[in-house]
Amino acid sequence: MTLFLSPGIAGAQGMPVYDNINFISFAKQLLEAGKQTSNIIKTMKFLKEQKENIDKVNNVIKQLKAVKELAKNNQRLYTVVQNDLREILNSPFIKPEEVNRISDSFNAILQNATEGMEFIDQILSSDHMKMTDAERAEVLKEQELQSKEMVSEIEQKTRRYREIIQFREMQHKINNREGDY
Repeated sequence: MTLFLSPGIAGAQGMPVYDNINFISFAKQLLEAGKQTSNIIKTMKFLKEQKENIDKVNNVIKQLKAVKELAKNNQRLYTVVQNDLREILNSPFIKPEEVNRISDSFNAILQNATEGMEFIDQILSSDHMKMTDAERAEVLKEQELQSKEMVSEIEQKTRRYREIIQFREMQHKINNREGDY
């Protein structure tokens, strides 16, 4: 065995060695990762579509609830006007000059309620108003709040007129009592 010692720089020359089995295994892993990424993207698209569908259904449910609440509030308005207003106007303690003013104030509230329902009908049935379900649900919710305010207002007016009637009735009893002198 001979050993060559050379004072020069020793270096190896040649081609790098690749392990073909590891390279093929790595390529397979890359392909599998690409397939998984593709499946994840498809799953994400599917989930996004399902979320949008759920949002649409939720908005429709919100619309239905708002419309139901609007109908209930308007029914309450009409019931108050039919029963309570008649009772107030038939009271002997309401002066004749007050009848028109009371009727007009109640009629104004009913007119607003009717216009609100007509607006709701346009929103729900017209394609001219290009609105998303979410925008439509928001408008309906606003209308629902307005109808609640109208119910509150009409109940407040009814309560106020009943208090006026009670006060005048009590005043009438005091003024017309007979003395025990």
